[in-house]
Amino acid sequence: MIRIVSTLCVGLLGFTVISAYHVSEQARITKQELRHTETEIASETSEISVLEVQWQKQASPETIQKLAEASLGMANTTTVQLASVTQLPRRSDALNGEEMQQASLQGSAAQTPAPVLTISARSGM
Repeated sequence: MIRIVSTLCVGLLGFTVISAYHVSEQARITKQELRHTETEIASETSEISVLEVQWQKQASPETIQKLAEASLGMANTTTVQLASVTQLPRRSDALNGEEMQQASLQGSAAQTPAPVLTISARSGM
């Protein structure tokens, strides 16, 4: 009986050692994969920062203006004010009462309403 119990204990000890070795190997492999992944993340982060700097350089207003001038023929010209509000005639000076009525009559006469058609005439039913 003691031999059977001793044999079972030795077998259980061997199984425990093998399973502990298997777990330690899995941990070692996972640690190597983690290091590799962290290295890839660091390189991707540095590439992203380089791309962000390049994007900021390309998207700067000065660069866009140079591209617009070179490619599209656009020029940075100043705007010119053609008139001011003070140069416009006053309403009372421009038209007196009779001329204003004639202008409104001419405008309303030019706009004739379209003929009204029933729904059946449009749809053909």
